[in-house]
Formats: sequence, C-alpha cells, structure tokens
Amino acid sequence: MTAPRIVYLNGEFLPFAEARVPIMDRGFLFADGIYEVSAVIDGRLVDNAAHLARLDRSLGEIGIRNPHDAQSWERLQTELVARNGVTEGLVYMQVTRGVAERDFAFPKAGTEPTVMMFTQAKTVLANPLAETGARVVTVEDLRWKRRDIKSVALLAQVLAKQQAAEAGVAEAWMVEDGAVTEGSSSTAFIVSRERVLVTRPLSTALLPGITRASVLRLAAEADLRIEERLIPVAEAYEAQEAFYTSASAFVMPVVEIDGRAIGEGRPGPLTRRLRELYIEAARQG
Repeated sequence: MTAPRIVYLNGEFLPFAEARVPIMDRGFLFADGIYEVSAVIDGRLVDNAAHLARLDRSLGEIGIRNPHDAQSWERLQTELVARNGVTEGLVYMQVTRGVAERDFAFPKAGTEPTVMMFTQAKTVLANPLAETGARVVTVEDLRWKRRDIKSVALLAQVLAKQQAAEAGVAEAWMVEDGAVTEGSSSTAFIVSRERVLVTRPLSTALLPGITRASVLRLAAEADLRIEERLIPVAEAYEAQEAFYTSASAFVMPVVEIDGRAIGEGRPGPLTRRLRELYIEAARQG
C-alpha cells in the first residue's frame, strides 16, 4: 500500500487530503504571495541556499515577513523530502500574506503569513528531452514590470506554456521589443556563431535564475566566453546552440525555435558539457 503524500502547512506535516487553506487567503484572492522551487537529487537539495535567499528577497520586495530563517526552512524541506521518500524531484515552497477580509490594501498588523510546501517526484537527471533536445516557440511577453519577484501571479506564464503545449513543444520563450526575455519557466541562453555564451543581463525584466547563476559560474570556471546582453529573436534563430535552465530542467538543450533548426538540429557539445558540469556540481553539493 502506497504511503499517503505528506505536505507542510502552517507548522504541521499533514496528509495531502487533509491540507486546507481558507478561501479568504490573499494568495487565492489576489495572488498575493511568493514561491520557490528547489530540486532534489540523491535525496539532497540542489542550490538550496540561493533559492532560500531569493525567497527572502522576493518576500521583502512585496512586504511579507519571512516566517523562517534559512536554517529552519532547510530543516523543514529536508524533513518533508524524507517523509515523502523523494530521492529525485522538487520541493515547492509558497508564502502568502495570509488570511484577511477581501480588500486590496494590506491587512492590518497581526495577519500571519500562510506557509505551504509539497514535494513532487520527478525524473530530472535522465530526462529524455536532454538527449533529444527541446523545441520552443516564441510568444509575446505579457507580464508585469517586476519580473524579478518570484510571484505566484503566473497567469501570463500559464498562457505562454499553454501556447507551447498546443504547438506540441516543450517551452515558450517570451519576447519583448524583438528580444527574448526568458522562458515561461526558465532562463534562455544561446551560443553565438562566435562560440560565445549569451544570456540576458539581470534587471526587473526577468527573474534572477538560480540555475542561471550556477551555469554562468561553471562556464566562467571552464574559461568559456560569456556575454550578458539582449538576445534578438533573429539572432536566436541563427545560433550555433541554444538551451534553457531551471531548477527542474537543469540545462536543457534547445534544437528548434519556431520551427527553425538550431545549429545541426541536435544538442550541441557546449550545452552537453554545461549540463554535465551542472549535474556534477549538484551531486557534490
């Protein structure tokens, strides 16, 4: 008999079926909250300190008190992973402003944040897409102007991902003023014709990807040339290689954009090497 799935909600580890959040929670009414996702490999959290730091920053940007310090968060995550027997997959964390009568302005002092976590068992290392390469489509970027905040308000990303699903591809790259901002749930990279690794510089226009930062560090350690600048869609079509990064995809090769083959139409050597380096670093902790 399969053990019940366990989630964490407001200080308790509960069976999934018993976890309830009131309808007046501001996350439900206004998407007034922040989330984070950490990968789990070999039963261990990957890049977790950086994910928790980004969670803290995002909460601060919208004025929600962080209910836990980093050590407490990690202790709870680790226990949740163990209770669910997850050796490979994801830990999802969400903090909303809490429960209050519906009003756009923040509730009065004393409202406690709602804290929720769950795990998802998922194949990350041996993802078949890493061998075949992903296809992507470009879509208009419809999001608000503070994309550096990891908000639970993800409707534009949902619509972008749905466009990708309807096109039969793995991901959507969002485009603004003719340049790629990022994927619907990932950071976009190309390898230029000059064999330079290119990704968009950080700003309020995109999320500061945790996997992005690790890949750039690994690339620098491997003496690869790096440019942080805008990527025009026309340049992406002509790239030697392309890939995207995220906590769940790690380094995912892109072999086609809008029906145009990238490079030789298969995962390129630099992308494969960066994926290997990232997995090696993740396993070393």
